[in-house]
Amino acid sequence: MLAAMKRRTFLTSSLAATGLAGFRLRAADDAARPAREFYELRLYHLRRGPKQKLFDDYAREAAIPALNRIGIGPVGAFQVATGPDSPTAYLLIPYKSAEDFVTATNRMRADAGYQKAGAEFINASASDPAYVRVESSFMVAFAGMPKLEVPAGAKTNQPRLFELRTYESHSKKANQTKIKMFNEGEIAIFRRTGLQPVFFGETLIGNKLPNLTYMLVFDNMAAHDKNWGTFVSDPDWKKLSTTPGYTDPEIVSNITNLFLRPTPYSQI
Repeated sequence: MLAAMKRRTFLTSSLAATGLAGFRLRAADDAARPAREFYELRLYHLRRGPKQKLFDDYAREAAIPALNRIGIGPVGAFQVATGPDSPTAYLLIPYKSAEDFVTATNRMRADAGYQKAGAEFINASASDPAYVRVESSFMVAFAGMPKLEVPAGAKTNQPRLFELRTYESHSKKANQTKIKMFNEGEIAIFRRTGLQPVFFGETLIGNKLPNLTYMLVFDNMAAHDKNWGTFVSDPDWKKLSTTPGYTDPEIVSNITNLFLRPTPYSQI
């Protein structure tokens, strides 16, 4: 009990240092709203060749099962279909709380099954590393979409295409305005026009701050083009996007867009 209290006190102090204390470990805005999830988007930069298979083996046999055993999931695993830095493997990891994020690594390290299944990857030498580098961003779900939504095709591993979009803003105020725009109207228009979201996240720790990131899923590129076309011609979207204070030049300074394909073992 004492150890748990000390750990929570340390975590709260750590979150305060990074500006996360206001989320009270569970990102609950008030009692009337469901707690928002947290997301880690992890990028493993790889080299072409056998290390790509080594990563797949590690993710499929060691990392994702170990995360699931400690109550974390579903975990998305993706490869770059169109975008920079190929080969790069993406893992999308949802957490119920910030504490789950902070403690996950040590809990996995204590898992004998994880250590055995991932031994070759975990114990790779400096002269023959398993990957080049890892990048990670930590996000909190939008109030307008507090939980990740798993596409129906994930259960039977149907073909699907994911679009990952990041919107940078020139200030935190502008970033918060864009998030408000999504929460109060844009997400609903997405759904009505056939744009199926997987998650929306405000980036708390990561690169190119302030920014937000979201993911959409499509059956294929033809569906992508059709549904985006429906969205941009929607009267409600035209009205919202031209409302003073909500126009792109006022609140969005850069957009990054890339396409991902799920691995056979992805849970999303």
